[in-house]
Amino acid sequence: MKVLVTGADGFVGRWLIRRLLDDGREVYGAVRPSQPVPAGGGGDLAPEERAAVRWVPLELTDDASVRACGEPLYDAVVHLAAVASGPDAGRDPGYAWAVNAGGTARLVHVLAGAKGEGRADPLVLVVSTSEVYGCGEPPPRPRRETDPVAPCSPYAASKAGAELAALETWRRAGLRVVVARPFAHTGPGQDARFVVPALAQRLKFAKRVGAPVVKVGNLEPVREFLHVRDVVDAYARLLVRGQPGQIYNVASGEGLTLEQLFFKLADLVGVRPIPEVDAELMRRADIAHLVGDAAKLRAATGWTPRHSLDDTLRDVLDAQAN
Repeated sequence: MKVLVTGADGFVGRWLIRRLLDDGREVYGAVRPSQPVPAGGGGDLAPEERAAVRWVPLELTDDASVRACGEPLYDAVVHLAAVASGPDAGRDPGYAWAVNAGGTARLVHVLAGAKGEGRADPLVLVVSTSEVYGCGEPPPRPRRETDPVAPCSPYAASKAGAELAALETWRRAGLRVVVARPFAHTGPGQDARFVVPALAQRLKFAKRVGAPVVKVGNLEPVREFLHVRDVVDAYARLLVRGQPGQIYNVASGEGLTLEQLFFKLADLVGVRPIPEVDAELMRRADIAHLVGDAAKLRAATGWTPRHSLDDTLRDVLDAQAN
């Protein structure tokens, strides 16, 4: 199977490439020409893994670049490339829409053209986000794929737009589109813009200097945190067993408050500082409860997460130590 991975230089992209190579896939990795594949700690690719990938340039806002990237005849495409940070999208919503929604529309248009000409019939896995569900209706419960889409951030809205573009192409042109909605995930190689590595970094620094206080944002929201290995396992399974036109949550269904997460990490680090709220770390539109129901994914693929939360957090801490 020849698989194109967009956003191949990102946190999840590198882990997915490793998994696909282990599965014996022929992997093409699409990266922005202005951004060489970066080092990423424990989640980075080994030299032999990099050498096994055919790297291709991709600029999602450029029609010619998207056409050139989509020209080879792939069996499957995993579309990860995106403005993936909520704060980044909030600073420039127009650019987030151009990349996330517009870029997806360009890519599926090219792939649908190849299908219409009878040259290829790829399965296209569009990776969205659980944040498209928005705040939801009370009382809090695990989100299902049939729940309304009601994004409440520029990032989530742009990803909902990407879903619409991809599924419209499935309905109109028959492109085999599958949508994944992953809930929060982490692991070695994730950068400190995201909550788990950010808290881990601050807690380790507090231990090193003996600080009694650690700055935090809002610790009231409830989230779940999957290991990135479990997430890419779900993606690999969906490439084989996902049904076109369907949406699948990738979730554990086990939530905890960010305060509980803070103290779990603190215990693993071996420190007990006081969390102190910093207004600069607060998000304007935090979703109070975002936990998912992955029964549909389990039924379709047999997927289940294999890594406990404690193991996941230890992996993040160990990667930072290295």
